[in-house]
Formats: sequence, C-alpha cells, structure tokens
Amino acid sequence: MMEFPARVEVVEVGPRDGFQNIKTFIPTAMKLQVIEQLIAAGVRKMEVTSFVHPKAIPQMADAAEIAEAVCAKHQGTDFVPLALVPNLVGAKNAYRCGIREVAYVTSASEQHNLANINRTREQSLAELASITAELPDLKVRLDVATAFGCPFQGRVNENLVLSLIEAGLQRGVATVVLCDTIGVANPKQVYNLVRAVRAAFPDVPLGLHLHDTRGMGLANTLAGLAAGVTMFETSVGGLGGCPFAPGAAGNTATEDMVNMLHAMGVDTGIDLDKYLAAVQTVRDHIQPELTGHMVKACKYENLSE
Repeated sequence: MMEFPARVEVVEVGPRDGFQNIKTFIPTAMKLQVIEQLIAAGVRKMEVTSFVHPKAIPQMADAAEIAEAVCAKHQGTDFVPLALVPNLVGAKNAYRCGIREVAYVTSASEQHNLANINRTREQSLAELASITAELPDLKVRLDVATAFGCPFQGRVNENLVLSLIEAGLQRGVATVVLCDTIGVANPKQVYNLVRAVRAAFPDVPLGLHLHDTRGMGLANTLAGLAAGVTMFETSVGGLGGCPFAPGAAGNTATEDMVNMLHAMGVDTGIDLDKYLAAVQTVRDHIQPELTGHMVKACKYENLSE
C-alpha cells in the first residue's frame, strides 16, 4: 500500500513562470491582484516575479515594483516571496527590493543551458558562486532544468543531474528543485531520479517542478510523493512553460494538484474555493484559455457519494 505525507508544500510559480509567456503586458495592478488572491487562498511561498532583463522577457519589466509591493505588504508574516534571478545583477536587484529567497536556474543539459541563458553550465555555476559569496544571507534554490529530458539532446543522463546538484551545494544552494522543463518525464523516471537524488543527498530539501505537456503532470506528482517529495512547484490555471523549450506548454495546474491531494487526505494549507476564485480572475482578465481542469469541473468534495 502506498504511503503519503500528511502535508505538502505548494510553491506557486504562476505570477512568474505563468505570466512570462503572456505576450500582452499584464497591468501591474492586475498581477498584484492575482498574487494577493493566491495568498488569501493559503499560498505561503510564491515566485512573484523574475529579475531578468526586460528585453529578454518584457512581461517582467515591472519586477522591482511587484517585489517591493509584495515584500512591503507581507513583511513579518509567514508568506515567503521568491523571485527568479539569472545572474548576480538580478540577485542584487531582488535583494534590494526585499526578496530574501531566489530561484536560480541551471540546466542539466549543456545545450539547453546555452539556448536558455546563453551560458555553459560552468559559467552558470561561476555566476551562482558569485551570488552566494556576495549575498550570503540570500537563500538560493537551484532549479535543475531539463532534469528529465532536453528538447535538443533527448534523455538526460542521471549523472549529469547529480553532478550539477553536487556543484550547486558546493556553491551554497539551500534547496534543489528537479524540473521537467518540457514535460517528457514519466512516473517511473520521476520516482527513480528522486530516489537517486535522495540517496546521494539525503539531507537536502528537494522539490519537483512538473509540466503537463503530455498529460502526465499529476501522475508524475504521485510518483514524486511516493518517492518522498513533499514540495511541488505548480502554476495557477496551468499557465506557463519555458519560452526557450520548443513545443513545451503548461505547468501542472496548482488547483488540479491541490484537489487531488485533498481527495487523498494530504493537506496543503490551501482553501480550494478561494484559490479557484483566483483562477477565475486569471481566466477573465489575463488568459481565457487555461489548461487546468478544476476551473471547468467540481471539487472532489462536491461529488455525491
């Protein structure tokens, strides 16, 4: 019989990973409205923006304004705002705005790393070392992109993932997240890689960032749970996907995962009704076509016996 944890930590990435793929600029006030709705629904950790150059991703041009507003409003609470940073400059800007935890992406695949951020893995690791050295009280989570497969080179060798994690830990990262960047993972692969990472680094906080490109988002979530993962990055409405990963579309929808976990008796701390109200706001004002299922269906609890 499969055993599952009593509680799972949900890290919402919609305002960053989801919004970055929307071509039309979303008004800053609307972004903040969605963020506040998600917090009110019980989300306690969220990527609120990305400190990338606006020429690379114009949607993130208001990163400082978003971060400052959220950090000021929720200072001293149990809510943790995160931001994605591509380099030391971005990390310093995030820190200046009040962010104290950042996500830093490096690909297990050399080819994807070059396409995504125009750096080799070694160059990315050198930049990571600069961030942790110059901002020692900034918590850094290493997002291992293409951990399960690369759009350019196919299946990624497990040893590449393990070596990247080891290098990241040597450079001061606090948390590791395995990312199925293009949605090619299957449950067996997720289970096996998580177990391998757990065996090699048993004390390192480990999360999963799963895409639903081929409809395996929740199945892979279940495999991750079975392998011992209790932290998952998901996106409101299923928004998002790497803009530099050809063919990739759609993160696992937070509301779908929360509904599944609640049906299984696993707590998330999220009020699904309030969360679905945030999904509806996104649907009405930002992206009418969402890939998540719950916005079109009823909750598990609402089904008749």
